[in-house]
Amino acid sequence: MWFESGRVCLDLVATSGPPEGIADSGGLSLWLTGAGLVPGRTPPARVQADWLEPFRALRADVASLVAAELSHREPAEEPLARVNARAAGPPPALCAVRDHDGHLVRELCGGAAAVGCAALLAAVARDAVELLTDPGDRDRLRACEGEGCTRVYLDTSRGHRRRWCSSELCGNRERVARHRARVLAARPA
Repeated sequence: MWFESGRVCLDLVATSGPPEGIADSGGLSLWLTGAGLVPGRTPPARVQADWLEPFRALRADVASLVAAELSHREPAEEPLARVNARAAGPPPALCAVRDHDGHLVRELCGGAAAVGCAALLAAVARDAVELLTDPGDRDRLRACEGEGCTRVYLDTSRGHRRRWCSSELCGNRERVARHRARVLAARPA
C-alpha cells in the first residue's frame, strides 16, 4: 500500500510496516518510482538486493531523527551523522525530454542503468535534512493518532488540525469505533 506523507523521507519511514514495505528489490523499485525519485518513464532497472540494507538503514536513521523531533529531544549523534553523510552525495540527475506527444517530461539522465544506489539514498537523505532544518515543516510534523499506527506526516490541512495519517484508514477506524461505542451505550441493559 502506498502512503503519501508529504515528504519523501517520511514516505520511506512509512515503509517499515508491518508488513515490510521494501521486502525485496521489487518492492524497493516500486517504492522508488511511487515516491517520485525515479520518474515513471524510467523505472529503475538495476535495483539490486544489496540496495535493501542501505535503504533500511537510512529509514531507521530518519525515523530516529523524526522521533526525536516529535518528542522535543536532542537527536542522537550517530543517526544524524549518517544522514548528513548520505545527504552530501550527489543526487540522481534529471533531464527534460520530449514524450511521444511532444510534451516535456522528466527522465533520468543516462537512463535507469546510470543511476546508482548512493544517488537515490542522497536524494532521500537530503530531503530529511531539509525537513528537519525547516522550522515551518518541523512545526507541521505529526504522528498519527490512530490506534496502533506509527506513521508520521506533514499536516498541510487548513487550521493544522489533522489527526490521522489517512482519513480513509485510521480516521475511518476511529469513527467506526466511536459509532460502535455509542450504539452499545444506547442499548438497554
